[in-house]
Amino acid sequence: MARKLGLRRRMVARRAHRPGGQQAGRSARCGSRIVRINGQRVRDGIDLTFLLADPELELETVGPSGDTVIYEVARDPGEPVGIVPVPDTVRECANKCVFCFIDGNPPGVRDSLWLKDDDFRLSFTYGNYVTLTNLGPKGLSRLVEQRLSPLYVSVHATEPEVRTRLLVNDRSGLIMDQLRYLTENGLSVHTQVVLCPEWNDGAHLDRTMDDLFSLGEGVLSLSVVPVGLTKYNLERPVRLLTTDEARYAIEQVDQFRVTAMRERGVGWCYAADELYLIGQRDLPEDAYYDEGALTENGVGALNQFGREFEKGLDSVLELPYPRIRIVTGRSMEPFFRERAGRLSEATGGKVDVVSVVNEFYGDSVTVAGLLAGKDIQASLGDAAADELLLLPAEAVNADGLFIDSMPLSDLTAALAPATVATGHEITECLKSLCAR
Repeated sequence: MARKLGLRRRMVARRAHRPGGQQAGRSARCGSRIVRINGQRVRDGIDLTFLLADPELELETVGPSGDTVIYEVARDPGEPVGIVPVPDTVRECANKCVFCFIDGNPPGVRDSLWLKDDDFRLSFTYGNYVTLTNLGPKGLSRLVEQRLSPLYVSVHATEPEVRTRLLVNDRSGLIMDQLRYLTENGLSVHTQVVLCPEWNDGAHLDRTMDDLFSLGEGVLSLSVVPVGLTKYNLERPVRLLTTDEARYAIEQVDQFRVTAMRERGVGWCYAADELYLIGQRDLPEDAYYDEGALTENGVGALNQFGREFEKGLDSVLELPYPRIRIVTGRSMEPFFRERAGRLSEATGGKVDVVSVVNEFYGDSVTVAGLLAGKDIQASLGDAAADELLLLPAEAVNADGLFIDSMPLSDLTAALAPATVATGHEITECLKSLCAR
C-alpha cells in the first residue's frame, strides 16, 4: 500500500500471549477510526466484522487528532482483536408507504419510534424487514460477497406497478430482479406481505405467492400480515381488513400451502396470528408453523405463548396476594380469560383480566406491546396494598419507558402500595415472585 512520507507514522503492534492473559504490544487509542483493513475500506460494522476474520491484519487508523497510524497485528485464528466499534448510523427509509405505521405515531411517543429504518445490516443482525429499494447493484453485490444471509425482505407485492403504488418509490418495481439475484447467488431470504385490502390482496396476493415460490428454495418463507392503522393515519387511502377479508386471505394462504407441502415438504407461507384474530378463526396447530422461525413477526407467537403457559403452570406456587390483575391489550384478553380460573387455583388469589383500550394510538391498536403507561394507569384506577398487578414486559423498552415515554418507575409509584411486576411470559413472572 502506497504511503506518503511525513503524513503517516507506522507503528507495529505484534500481539503475543503472556502469563495471566496479558497482551504485549501497542494498542490503538480510544476514539481512533479504522479506515482500512488489509487495504480494503471499512464502511461500517459489517465490513469490520468481515475483514477482521483474517489472522494477519494491517489496520489503517485515523486518531482523534487526525494523524494516521498503521498497525500490523498477528494473532492466532479466532483470537479477538479487542476492537469495540461504535454503533453504525442507521440507514433510513426512503419510501413513502401508504400504510406506514410510523406516520401514525401520536405526539409524545418515544423518540426511537420515529426512526424509519430500512437498513440491510439490521435485517441481517436483528431480523428487521427491509424493502431493498435503497440498494443498487453495488449494494446487492456486497450482500453476496459477504454472505449476509438470511435477510428479511418486505415485498408486499411482486407486480411492479402494485408495489410502486404501495411504497411510492420508483425503485420498488425491481424487487423480483433483486431477489432473483440474491437467491441465484446462494443467499436466503424470509419475505413478508403487509396485506392492504383493495391494494395487494385477492389476485395480487395469489400472484405474489406464485412469483416468490418460483424463485426456488432461497426464499425460505412468506408471512402475510394484516395492515395496522392508528387513529392518526386512518384517513390514509388504505383501510383495515374486514372479518371476511381476513378469512379469505387465510383461505388463499392455506390453498397455496398445499402446493408448498407437496413440492417442498414445508408450509412455506403463513398467515400471521393477527389475521386469525381479525377473521375470528381458531389458530392452527403447532405443526402449521414448521420450525417456528417467524414468531418475532407475529407468526405462531400466540401458540408459543400458550405452550409456555402450559409448561410453566404446574410450577407456579401459592402467592400472598388475594387479588391478581393481569393487564393486556384487547387482542390477548380472550387468551387470559380462558386461563384465569386455572391461575387462580395455582396462586390462591382471585385473577382478573384488565383489557386496556388504547387511547394513545386509538382503539384500532389492540396489542399489549403498544399500550401507553397513562392508559394502563387509567384502566387500573386505585390499587390496594395486597394486590398484584402484572404488566406486559413488551410494553416497556430497555430504558424502562412505555410507548408514551412514561417511565415504568412513575407508573409503579402511582399504583403504590400495590405490587407491580412485568413479564414476557406470565408463569415465569409468577414463579419469580414465588422465589422472593
